[in-house]
Amino acid sequence: MMKTKLTKLEKYWVLYDVGNSAFILLVSTIIPIYYNSLAEAQGISSVDYLATWGYAASFCTILIALVGPVLGTIADNKGFKKPIFTLSMMLGVIGCAALSLPATWIGFLAVFVIAKIGYNASLIFYDSMLPDVTSTDRMDMVSSHGYAWGYLGSCIPFVLSLILVLFYENIGITITMAMAIAFLINAAWWFLVTIPLLKNYEQKHHVEHHEDIIKTSFQRLGHSLSEIKNNKGILLFLLAFFFYIDGVYTIIDMATAYGSALGLNTEGLLLALLVTQIVAFPASLYFSYLSKKVNTGKLVKICIVAYTLISVFAIGLDTQWEFWVLAVFVGMFQGGVQALSRSYFAKIIPAEKSGEYFGLYDICGKGASFLGTFLVGVFAQITGQANGGIFILTVMFIIGFFLFTKADHINQKK
Repeated sequence: MMKTKLTKLEKYWVLYDVGNSAFILLVSTIIPIYYNSLAEAQGISSVDYLATWGYAASFCTILIALVGPVLGTIADNKGFKKPIFTLSMMLGVIGCAALSLPATWIGFLAVFVIAKIGYNASLIFYDSMLPDVTSTDRMDMVSSHGYAWGYLGSCIPFVLSLILVLFYENIGITITMAMAIAFLINAAWWFLVTIPLLKNYEQKHHVEHHEDIIKTSFQRLGHSLSEIKNNKGILLFLLAFFFYIDGVYTIIDMATAYGSALGLNTEGLLLALLVTQIVAFPASLYFSYLSKKVNTGKLVKICIVAYTLISVFAIGLDTQWEFWVLAVFVGMFQGGVQALSRSYFAKIIPAEKSGEYFGLYDICGKGASFLGTFLVGVFAQITGQANGGIFILTVMFIIGFFLFTKADHINQKK
């Protein structure tokens, strides 16, 4: 019988989810609102604000999607994964701390892009560490714990930041100073909780590197692409993941920006998204429990169907209470679909090429995020309404469901 307690190394790996989730929670909540205030002060309309935010998020994700597979392939070389992961993490941490410096909306977007690139890059190497820190039969559980504790742990710096942002006048500081402290708190949190992983992680699965690492990495990447082309189970999963994760990442990236553009109360939006984090903690742990009893593929399909219904509901969203309902249901399935997709993929790929394969996985995830945020921005400007592009996400979820069903059928036979 499988032990349910996490080992020390598994806990240290989970802690990185706790650290980086603090940043991504800021990106989903306070940062877009702060950017909105900068944009409004400089004459940017709500529609253009939503669009430029979407374009910035899209630029970050497409850049990492392009270079991710190469970086992941390089990281598979013996002794390379931890240093590259550390550099990426530090770029994100320093970028987060530096968000308080720009006084213009375009300067703020530039620093945000740097921080988001560091965050996105670090996840390629972090996800690919999963085969090194645990066994195949524990991957669903460990991956789910990562998202679960990430949701709960990130609430600690977020609540401190929220107090500063909402009550800065009572504290006796300016909103600019409040935001600066909030950015520093989250950057420090991200760095400090990552230290145990940096001290204890060892790359068990790897390939031996040659003198010309760049050349051989490209050669291995080309070989793996040929392998995937002939492996329908992996290929169809990646295509399915591209479509269904598009909606998941777009909702995460654009939720607060979308609500702000609809004119919903700022405090209500922030509190609703805090509820998302709180709901996501037990929901993710419950998916971890279910993964021991129910096939992982079935659980992923349940999450995709749920997100399809969520996106349909979001199309007509125009009141505060509807946003709260949306926040609760997103919390119920957000961690499950991400955690189980990660562990599902880790189980069907070669462990020694995890960095390389997760780089390709990241192309599908970040490429999808680029498409989703870009389409939301474009359709918002074309229609002149913030919810003009949301219906596209519903189509993505439906396509993703059918492709994943085919992929899972093939992988079940292996």
